Amino acid sequence: MEEAKTAIVTGAAHGIGLACARRLAQDGYRVVMADENGEALRGVADGIGGLAVEADVSSEQDVARLVERAAEAGPLGLIVSNAGVSRFGSLKDTSLDQWNRILSVNLTAAFLLAKHAEDALRAAKGAMVLIASSRAHMSEPDTHAYSATKGGLVALTHSLAVSLGPDVRVNCVSPGWINVSGEDLSEEDHAQHPAGRVGRPEDVADAVAYLSSAGFATGAELILDGGMTRKMIYA
Repeated sequence: MEEAKTAIVTGAAHGIGLACARRLAQDGYRVVMADENGEALRGVADGIGGLAVEADVSSEQDVARLVERAAEAGPLGLIVSNAGVSRFGSLKDTSLDQWNRILSVNLTAAFLLAKHAEDALRAAKGAMVLIASSRAHMSEPDTHAYSATKGGLVALTHSLAVSLGPDVRVNCVSPGWINVSGEDLSEEDHAQHPAGRVGRPEDVADAVAYLSSAGFATGAELILDGGMTRKMIYA
């Protein structure tokens, strides 16, 4: 019988990360859940049988420790680089420290995960899924750092796919509007999407599960936005 593989999910204490962790646990992975909010993380990890590792993914030391813990749990079959932060503001109001913090959590973390997990991923013939955003392709005003990181993740995806192939497949999911808070939304909110509704965290988890096992998919971006980036809008 084949040994169960381990999956790392970052930003796993809530929202998309938690939905991915739950889905992967259901699919038979040993799930190592990482988040900088250790208290919240431990509360949800127990509920799905996951291993909670408190970590700041912008810290190379924390990422190295996270990968080591995951490799101890079993063959490292999958990494879902999901952790992210956002702060929207004008150019004048965005400090260099704020810019660098968003880049380090959203983009550099994916590089650090790949760097420290390369050997384990190659040995397990594993995969990575990076969580980008439709903001890699379209913007609202004053989203400079966040949009830059999401575009960077799309480019990093194909760079890693070429560098790590054929041993490791690397893909990304670019969600649009995902209702991570579970708030009540209006009929108009849902109706503006060609799919007829706003997205749910479970939609992203489904996409991650697909890419985790889609053996011929690498370097690909799956835009998961209910069709919004294909919809013409005239004022």
